[in-house]
Order: sequence, then structure tokens, then C-alpha cells
Amino acid sequence: MKWLLLAFVCIQLSECLIRIKIHKGKSVRDILTERGLLEDFLKKHPYDLSTKYGRSAQQGSFVADEPLINYLDLCYYGTISIGNPPQSFTVIFDTGSSNLWVPSDYCSSQACSNHARFNPSASSTFQMSNKYVSIQYGTGSMTGVLGYDTVRVSSIDITHQEFGLSMSEPGSFLYYAKFDGILGLAYPNIASSGATTVFDNMMAEHLVEKPMFAFYLTRQNGAEGSEVVFGGVDPNHYTGEIQWVPVTREGYWQIQVESVKINGQVVACSSGCQAIVDTGTSLIVGPTNGINTIQRLIGASQQYGSMAMVDCRNLPNMPYVTFTINGIDYPLPPTAYVLQNNYNGQESCTSGFNSMSLSNEMELWILGDVFIGEYYSIFDRGTNRVGLAKAA
Repeated sequence: MKWLLLAFVCIQLSECLIRIKIHKGKSVRDILTERGLLEDFLKKHPYDLSTKYGRSAQQGSFVADEPLINYLDLCYYGTISIGNPPQSFTVIFDTGSSNLWVPSDYCSSQACSNHARFNPSASSTFQMSNKYVSIQYGTGSMTGVLGYDTVRVSSIDITHQEFGLSMSEPGSFLYYAKFDGILGLAYPNIASSGATTVFDNMMAEHLVEKPMFAFYLTRQNGAEGSEVVFGGVDPNHYTGEIQWVPVTREGYWQIQVESVKINGQVVACSSGCQAIVDTGTSLIVGPTNGINTIQRLIGASQQYGSMAMVDCRNLPNMPYVTFTINGIDYPLPPTAYVLQNNYNGQESCTSGFNSMSLSNEMELWILGDVFIGEYYSIFDRGTNRVGLAKAA
């Protein structure tokens, strides 16, 4: 089934962004030399740290919204541009990682062949770096060079933004992705190769009114209207009060969860646990024991790989799953945590919960798009907290 294949692509990519590492290996110089590209690259893009960049005179601090495409409630991606004249790319705006990278003309991998590729020589403002980046995912990887150029997100121009240009994306993992690259929105201390994040540059160049961004993710199998807002919030996309939760560790957007309950009974996270609020993860991910208990109580069965199937006819009778965070209950109805799909006229339903071994140190959960779709999520770098409100 095609949608299931694409579901695995989106889910596996975003889950594995948790494991971003810098890997020592061949330098970019070595890779370019092997491919006979080094001399041409250096001629076109001389490294120069003396060039000074500043904010465009016509720009000021403001709030900007970026529309997101909802692909089957599994991936949310928007369009950015890089360079002058601008070259367009679709990217996942991912709070579970910190690097911006896109495919480039220096990439000969199959995964780059069917995606937009950045052409450095076509941009008058591109500068190469003397650093390289290597990011390893659970089922794929990318290696590349870091460069600098103007990046436009919505109506915001960020000058001299550091980003990765992939040179290698081995395997078929990224080939099937519905997007070109990743724009990370986590904290800068987990950025591979120490690259400056996009949002840190937005703040440094005073391009946003407030040091925060917020996500509204539609559900209902691809409904329109999803967006990320930079510099503030959109009051039209939530109801009631915003509840603020302190970040417990600045890296990912990590918070404390007190418990997970079904029908008023604690079924997981009984002694409290840490959770990452992650727009780049499709599902809610947790430790095996807790997730297995939830799957059993909601009536899910393991029938297709790691995807737990549920009987679509049982939705009206399925229980709410409630996360208690900072003293507030956040219930998820079955319509929120069950993914409903119709393929060639045949309806199928899968659980929005999945298990994964994420840490040996703690009981770690990921509150992905299943959770964020139900609760408008605000990420406040100014006071290091996450805001949650019922999505409207």
C-alpha cells in the first residue's frame, strides 16, 4: 500500500532526527578531490571570513506566517528559498533537530535526482565554508559541505545563513521523501558541526517581533490551513488559555510529563518522564512497555511491520488517552490518535502510537504531530518554555 510506504518514510525520518550525530570521516576537500570537483569549487566559491553581512535595510521585526502542506497527516512541509536569485525548496520545519540542509548539485545520489538541488554557482551571494557536515539517521544519512547564503522563510530574509549542501544521500530512504530538506528549529547546541540555526539568526538580526514561533497542524487526512508562525502566535488557531511548560533541557524542546492515563488510570509514565515536543515526528513515540499497554487498551494489533492497526468501526468506543503536563490534562480523543486512510476505496486505520528505544538514561517520549495537531504549540526561546492550547 503506497500510503503506508510513505508513512514509514516520514515516520522513520523524523523519529531518527533524534539521533543526529557528527561523524568523523573524509573531509569535504577529500570528497571533492575524489570527484574531480575541488579546483572548480574553490575557483567559484573562495572562502572569505572578512565579508560582513547585515540585515536588509527595508526589513524590520515582525510576525510572519509560513503555510505548510499536510501530507496524509504524516508530514508537514513548507517552501523556502536560498540564494540570489532565489532557488526554492520544500523543507520540514523540524523542532527535533537544528540544522538547515538541502540537496545540492554536488550530490550524485539517487535521492538527490528527484528533488530540487541547490546550485551554488547560480547564486551571486553564496560563500563556501571550510567545514563539512555529516548527519546519520537510523535508516539513512547525508554528508555535505556547509555554506552561507541568503535564506528566505515566508517574508523574512536571513542574510549570511549557514546551511548544509548535501553531497551524498545514500540508500533509498530520502529518495521517497515528499520534501527536499530539513529546517531545524531546536536549540543551537545540538546543531551538527556547530552551524548557526535559522531562528538564532532571525533573533540576532532582529527580524522577529518576539523570540518565539508557533505551529498549527491540521489533521483529517491532508486538510489545508497548517502553518508555522515566526515572531508570535496566531490567536485564530487556538481556544482558551495558553498553558506554559518550562523546558527541562535546552537541546530538543524537552519538557516534563507527569503521567499518561486511560479512563482515569495511569497506564504509562507512572513516575513522571521526559518528553520532546517534535513537529518532525509523525506519531507519539514512547518506551516499548508503555506503548504496548496503550495499544492493548485502545484495541490496536500489530499487523503491518511496526504499524499497529485498529478496526475503524471501533472508533466511537475507543478511550481517550490523556497526558498530564505541569498539572494540566491534555486528552487525546480517538479521532486524534487514529490515522484514517482510504486507499482505492478501502478504509484502513492505524494507531498514532509507536514504540522506539530512545534513551538508556530515562523514559523518554516524543510528542509528535498526533499531539501537536490537537494542541497548538508555541516554542518560546525568550523564556525557554513551551506553550500549549487547544487547537481551534
